[in-house]
Amino acid sequence: MNSKTLVMNALIAALYFIVTVFVAPFGFSAVQFRISELFNHLIVYNKKYFFGIVVGVFLANLVVSPMKTDIVFGVAHTAISLLIVIFIAKWVKNKLYLMLINAFVFSFNMFIIAYMLKFFGDLGEEVFLVLWGMLGIEELITMVIAIPIIIFLNKRLSFEKLVY
Repeated sequence: MNSKTLVMNALIAALYFIVTVFVAPFGFSAVQFRISELFNHLIVYNKKYFFGIVVGVFLANLVVSPMKTDIVFGVAHTAISLLIVIFIAKWVKNKLYLMLINAFVFSFNMFIIAYMLKFFGDLGEEVFLVLWGMLGIEELITMVIAIPIIIFLNKRLSFEKLVY
């Protein structure tokens, strides 16, 4: 990894962390609204953003999450989802379509977080599907709202060219 890519990933991790801390009262409650999830769309522009996003999630969950198991499960959810999107990007070249796919992949994979909450929250089996549905819908809404923001920012910053 060259120095420019390393610096950009460090910046992404820091921004993810700062935005997550800023919205922490809404990001770790029963209704989760994490605008920092918009950084997940950077993977659509360049797969080299993978490490910055994952490190940002790790740091945010380490410091802010009330459940320290979120460090493992949250990072796993993000890494798995990003890897799926990187794989799909081999065939889908349209950035808007890929961001929509990204939103659905992250939303579907919220079963990982739902399982964590059910298991470590000692909740009943019937709660899992409700949690998964709620978390998935919240993630989908957040990531779909983030699409025009990322498109707007990309017009000014050219995310594809910031790392190489």
